[in-house]
Amino acid sequence: MKRLYRSRKEKYIAGVCGGIAEYFDIDPIIPRLIFVLLLLGEGSGLLIYIILWLVVQEEPEKEVVKKKNIVKKKEAKKKE
Repeated sequence: MKRLYRSRKEKYIAGVCGGIAEYFDIDPIIPRLIFVLLLLGEGSGLLIYIILWLVVQEEPEKEVVKKKNIVKKKEAKKKE
């Protein structure tokens, strides 16, 4: 089952946008732009980001290692 975590890899402040991007399998720039637009438009982007920062758990270390291994395997297959 897929879970939402704060990303350790795609991280600028707390990894919230990177985690959302990994969860939905999209480019991390998309959630970042949405938060910036919400921040500039209504000001709610900052509040939402802080709430997600507090509520969403950071990605476990073993998940990061597992993802790195998957990427290495994919790269090895491409070389073959």
